[in-house]
Amino acid sequence: MIYTLTANPTIDYNISCSGLKPNTVTRTRDAVYTPNGKGLNVSFTLDHYGVPTAILGFFAGFSGRFIVEGARELGVEVYPVWTEGITRINVFLNAGDDVEYNMVNAGAAITSEDEQAMFDLVSGLEELDCLVISGSLPPNTSEGFLRTVIERVVAAGSEFVLDISSPQLADLLALHPLLIKPNDDELHDIFGIDVQAGDDESVVAAMAELHERGAKNVLLTLGGAGAYFSNGEHLWFANRTFDVKVLSTVCAGDSSLAAFLSIWFDDCDRVEDALRRSMATGANVVECAGLGDFAHVAEYEKGIAIRQVR
Repeated sequence: MIYTLTANPTIDYNISCSGLKPNTVTRTRDAVYTPNGKGLNVSFTLDHYGVPTAILGFFAGFSGRFIVEGARELGVEVYPVWTEGITRINVFLNAGDDVEYNMVNAGAAITSEDEQAMFDLVSGLEELDCLVISGSLPPNTSEGFLRTVIERVVAAGSEFVLDISSPQLADLLALHPLLIKPNDDELHDIFGIDVQAGDDESVVAAMAELHERGAKNVLLTLGGAGAYFSNGEHLWFANRTFDVKVLSTVCAGDSSLAAFLSIWFDDCDRVEDALRRSMATGANVVECAGLGDFAHVAEYEKGIAIRQVR
């Protein structure tokens, strides 16, 4: 079972309009409300591909109940830690002409008691093969929260995956995550490493440093420019050979990670199959408000080019 932890879940409110101007009424359309957060997106995508999964997270108020009930209605179990306050609602506005506004809130604060409840929950999980930790942390989270969660996972003999943009990622590599999924901006901001798609030498050097720091495997995403995967011995590059109309990029990275795991976690030799599904899934998701229905993934897989760099 692959569990996911979303410490700071959200309702994503996706809307569209024909341009945005200040000091005037803007009429929006195509409103979509979805239970969300990076780990939730991973679980929803894993479930779509038939991988057993469940969701962990801190939830509060009416919006927290909406997320928990919505996830369960989608067929994914949730093990919530209930807290005080209101779970956040994020707004994503597509204003046309490839202009996107992302308004992301801080979330409901948690307490040391809430953290302890999560530690106990993680320690008691059944059939924990892997915990995917994704996204931001809520206000008042202690500095050692993530490390303690990971230590509980490791104590159970299980693996963990990190998809976080926090500077803590640099220190947590010493705990040897099975996989990390930084993008190029996070690589620069957290590690001071600059890479570009097609510049294989810079990527080889970046991967070597990440492995030396403790990462067992690295999936480096570059948005529409493709993705690299390194297992410490070999390096692959994947990219799509077709164009897509971008509606929202919000869930693309999460779905790409989950699609990759849906093949690779059980069979680490199927790297190219995993990359093909990952890239096709991300391409399909950016066309949708939220995750969409993955209707074009099989078609898009045919247009994913993969080469082994070394």
